[in-house]
Amino acid sequence: MVVKGLGIYAVARLLRTPHAEALERAVLMAQGGEFAFVLYATAASVGLIDGAVNAVFTSTVIISMVLTPFAMMVLKRLTPPSPQSLDGVEVARDLKGSVLVIGFGRFGQIVSQPLLLRGEDVSIIDNDVDMIRAAADFGFKVYYGDGTRLDILHAAGAEHAKAILVCIDKPDAAMRIVEHVKAEFPLTPLLVRAADRSVAIDLMKAGVDYQIRETLESALLFGRATLDRLGIPQEEAEELMDEVRRRDIERLDLQVVGGFYAGKQLLKGTQPMPVPLAPPRQEGRAGNEAAAAAIGKGATEPEGA
Repeated sequence: MVVKGLGIYAVARLLRTPHAEALERAVLMAQGGEFAFVLYATAASVGLIDGAVNAVFTSTVIISMVLTPFAMMVLKRLTPPSPQSLDGVEVARDLKGSVLVIGFGRFGQIVSQPLLLRGEDVSIIDNDVDMIRAAADFGFKVYYGDGTRLDILHAAGAEHAKAILVCIDKPDAAMRIVEHVKAEFPLTPLLVRAADRSVAIDLMKAGVDYQIRETLESALLFGRATLDRLGIPQEEAEELMDEVRRRDIERLDLQVVGGFYAGKQLLKGTQPMPVPLAPPRQEGRAGNEAAAAAIGKGATEPEGA
């Protein structure tokens, strides 16, 4: 594998392939190929090699295949990521927009539209150079900058913004931005995209002004459209969707206080809740005021609430 890899690397470099790419090719292609199995079997069948040698050769190829993904993992750890070229991309510096948008993927692009239609001065930063160049083709000015860095937030004009919108899809990075903003710009409204329910709970605990799960509204609209296709009367469909929203908000509030499994009685499942074989000796008691309020409401709600 070492000899084969060196040979592949040498050929790649002779063909003017960049060092990092040539090294990746060498590691990826150093393994034995599947054709070796056919070759060794044919050689054994005509008596060029015996069964023992065939077994050794075949085992060697199998081991090389097994080692390849681990070799790639080691290579990625030992080689630094190639720096992005910033040709034609402007770095965030001295921005003073009334709204700062961090992250301009599919979510941030839609979020920006009502603001831009109203004529707001929107500053946009992202750390994906390819996306920044693609956005320019559609008439967007996006600046290069990593929102998880406090100096970049200052350069992007966070202290001048009337609102900061975190639209990235990486929960850990979003939380780092939230921590910086809450510490440095605590009076600035902070609105954050949440990847899922658990992230939304963490954001609420962190004190953001607004959070929304990225799939929430689309899922609700999808469910509403399904009710329409089933012929459910409009008034009944609206009541059902209002009930879904109410339960979701109430459950989320309970989860912030009581943990991820709090408020699960507000979910309508596909199977009935288990009933104890014998009545409990003592009545259940709520652990906090929020849970007590939820239990009080649940007593008057239909089965499965």
